Amino acid sequence: MRERKPRKEQTPVAREIRDYIFIVIGAAIVAVGFNVFLLPNQIASGGVSGISTILYTLLGWQPGLVQYAFNIPLFIAGVIILGRNFGVKSFVGTITLPAVVLLTSDWEPWTLNPLLGALFGGIAVGTGLGLVFRGNASTGGTDLAAQIITKYTGLSLGTSVLLIDGLIVLSAAIVFDIERALYALIGLFTTTKTIDIIQLGLSQSKMVHIITSEEQAMKEAIYQQVNRGVTKLSGIGGYTEEPRPILMVVVYQTEFTRLKQVVRTVDPKAFVIVSDAYEVLGEGFKR
Repeated sequence: MRERKPRKEQTPVAREIRDYIFIVIGAAIVAVGFNVFLLPNQIASGGVSGISTILYTLLGWQPGLVQYAFNIPLFIAGVIILGRNFGVKSFVGTITLPAVVLLTSDWEPWTLNPLLGALFGGIAVGTGLGLVFRGNASTGGTDLAAQIITKYTGLSLGTSVLLIDGLIVLSAAIVFDIERALYALIGLFTTTKTIDIIQLGLSQSKMVHIITSEEQAMKEAIYQQVNRGVTKLSGIGGYTEEPRPILMVVVYQTEFTRLKQVVRTVDPKAFVIVSDAYEVLGEGFKR
């Protein structure tokens, strides 16, 4: 097994400080992305920010104040109705986001191209929300409304979120036009994928399952030439009903080519399954 110098564990206080930094920075990124990309291009890609975009266009209401008007009551309702302790962290996220929207409301748009606005607005919002989630918090808003709907209707949380965001995008189609609604869907999709990247990271590792008749030789070759550990799993052939050991190996992408060469050399007939491993914790990887 490759030896790596272990990182010093963070103290609980350091973790708390890190979480609050993530929350504040993440909420600020969401707010800036809203003001410089989404709002000037009339892109209402779901959530309270989408509602505030529609109301700003229709009535001229300040988006930051609209977000406060929705977020704070929803947060209180979530605590009362759902009976959960959402904690100080989520309250910080709920308060910080509209505050930064107000502070940056006079910033000039970075683009007036709606496609660029949807793409980069989605990236900004997804990056900010991903950081807030990594700080073990939320920014309130329609996520809490979705949880309340789930409690009283029995719908899944994913369905409730989709229902709310779908209604907001539909409202955008009515208030603006179909094209703006389509841009909103692009922004919503980009936000979702960006959150996944921030939460899980770009895949830097591969998980490889190897089914081979040269089990011992394969294990030794991987130990010696790739310098990685091997986990032996039990499998049974679906047709033959015979025991078939499965070797599982996790390697960095930079080591993957070498592993393929080793497998090909030891057993050209080996059956190999490769998948992305987005986060690997343990010896030889992250602590």
